[in-house]
Amino acid sequence: MSQNIEYLRFSKPKQPDEDFKPKPRHTGILQDQLRRAQRRPWTPSFSVAFRVILLVRFAAAMYSNINDCDEVFNFWEPLHFLDQGHGFQTWELSPKYALRSWAYILLHWIPARFGRIFVPGDKRPSFFAVRVFLALISTLVESAFYVTIQQKINERVGRYYFFLTLFSAGFWNASTAFLPTSFAMFTTTLACSYAFEPSSSANKRRTLATTLLFATGAIVGWPFSLLLAIPFVFEELFVYGTDIVTPQQRVSWTITRVQRLVTAGLKASLIFIPVIAIDSIAYGKFTITPWNIVRYNLLGGSERGPNLYGTEPWYFYINNLILNFNFSVPLALISLPALAITYVIDRKRLGLFTPTANQSSPFTLLAMRLLPFYLWLTVLSFQPHKEERFMYPAYPLLCFNAAVAIYLLRGWLEVAYISATRSPYRASQAKMFSNFTFSILIACSIFSFSRIVALWYYYHNTLVVPIHFQMNEIPRLLNETGYLPVYPPGTPDDEIPHMDISPIRDFDLRLCVAKEWYRFPGHYLIPNGIRVDFVKSEFNGMLPRHFEDKVGLIEGEKSVADASFDGQIVTFSQKWWRRPETRLVPGDLNDKNEEEPSHYVLASDCDYLVDLDFPQHPESTELEPRYATMENTWERIACYPFLDARHSETLTRAFWVPGQKWRSLNEFGDYCLLKNKKLVAEKENEARRNAENVY
Repeated sequence: MSQNIEYLRFSKPKQPDEDFKPKPRHTGILQDQLRRAQRRPWTPSFSVAFRVILLVRFAAAMYSNINDCDEVFNFWEPLHFLDQGHGFQTWELSPKYALRSWAYILLHWIPARFGRIFVPGDKRPSFFAVRVFLALISTLVESAFYVTIQQKINERVGRYYFFLTLFSAGFWNASTAFLPTSFAMFTTTLACSYAFEPSSSANKRRTLATTLLFATGAIVGWPFSLLLAIPFVFEELFVYGTDIVTPQQRVSWTITRVQRLVTAGLKASLIFIPVIAIDSIAYGKFTITPWNIVRYNLLGGSERGPNLYGTEPWYFYINNLILNFNFSVPLALISLPALAITYVIDRKRLGLFTPTANQSSPFTLLAMRLLPFYLWLTVLSFQPHKEERFMYPAYPLLCFNAAVAIYLLRGWLEVAYISATRSPYRASQAKMFSNFTFSILIACSIFSFSRIVALWYYYHNTLVVPIHFQMNEIPRLLNETGYLPVYPPGTPDDEIPHMDISPIRDFDLRLCVAKEWYRFPGHYLIPNGIRVDFVKSEFNGMLPRHFEDKVGLIEGEKSVADASFDGQIVTFSQKWWRRPETRLVPGDLNDKNEEEPSHYVLASDCDYLVDLDFPQHPESTELEPRYATMENTWERIACYPFLDARHSETLTRAFWVPGQKWRSLNEFGDYCLLKNKKLVAEKENEARRNAENVY
């Protein structure tokens, strides 16, 4: 018997399977037509996407500007009032009008309180804690939406979307903005991560989750964001999705879909209960804030309404979006036409099958997902009053549309190449397609990064000046007047406790803003004990007032709570709501943007003043003199460069490029912290005398 002998056996050749088809890359709406036999395209996992996005959003929380005074006065200031007991109150926060939801503001109270843990007595950590909280929420919903696009639309589309949003200047601004429109952006993004799943009779979770999220964005955040849900509602009621519906089943199918959507809507309406309860307790009367917003903006009449606060031409949003998203904007706008062209020249790319009359076309499903951005942009462009923040809820949809357009354009190149070469194999080996998409993504990222740096480099000093005031000027005052202990030279830093600047209360200082009132960053960046006031400028509209102090409620005024609630509810609300000042109806606030003189103080009564001066192009009026040049009265404590946009080139002020030559095309002014020499000197002398008496 032989040893170590190996035998080879050959199987018989198999007959080819005539029904064999290449396995699809995935089950998304868009299907790749090349490289089916090769490995799948690289896409980051949820974990990787989350960590990368979080890194960028965290940087935005630390370094992005506050671009809208509405964010400060309507949200940061009332939050500061809840947290610290003082701040500015706008007319929208008066119980008479009640346009701002305390329920939304209260969501940010815990992060603000959490920030106190790090540096007791310093409010700046609370400011950044709220921003980091918003960055975390944005990262979660962006990552979830990215994964949905990758799985339900196409892997390459998901990858394009990931990079378009990652470096977007629009997301840099919106992701950490304390605004209801940013909240609506979060809920819209997460809602679309469910809505982009194919609808079916069995998938009840999609209907309920999407409805709840759209409703949350509208009720808690901004009611007009519900406009983005219209294509989803239409799809639920009239598009079969993955269902196969025969003519005999259509009536019952429609009834089932209507019942399911109505049921989800009724469940979502329960969100009104806590929101109405919180707002009613805060304002002291029954309040439905979303309705108040809709009523004022749509039914305000000629004497009221958003147009009082400025109007813009129809192309305002196009210009603004190009600044923040550059090439993504035209790509997003051509996505629907590109889909129609693809349906004609490359129909195989749309789905796994050819639908029958009883099924929904993949073309229809994808069109329903591209439609919300068009709807949003069209409706908002027809509104006279326009602001950048109004576009925030549609930002993720813009990037999605752009990603789809990139993918479809790439498909056109593949079709053209195959038509020219007659060789699908050569097309599968060509690098030109990946180079094409890579070039678009790189160009979008470079321009977005340039825009982000320009915003920081040209305008960030509005946040630097108050930090200088707290970290340099106030310690100088306390040191020179003997309020801070003096440590021997060479004392290790770890043996020196955190500097306590609370004695600054004894100085009774007043910091004022004049024409720079709309760039005021909020009380979170101003130490407690410093009163902030407005000086009259050329602006003649309504400026905020200070919330009433606890012990300073206007004598003889009747709180709305006393008139609107019975005794038990008042008692309960007083125990739960610690700021009864929110129920007071101020007599010096109106909804017609009419100026209130009592909100101003004289510049001569200010100890410090923040002002912007342009030495190269000086402008001076009686109400807006050049305070920075009045050396007999005002001393420059700190001045930082600030872009003079009116006298700078369009491209160089919109984007940043390294090099002195690019910078030389711009002109800059001085954003200054000024000190009233006489007033501050008097208070310093008084503080020295008090310190001598104590010690």
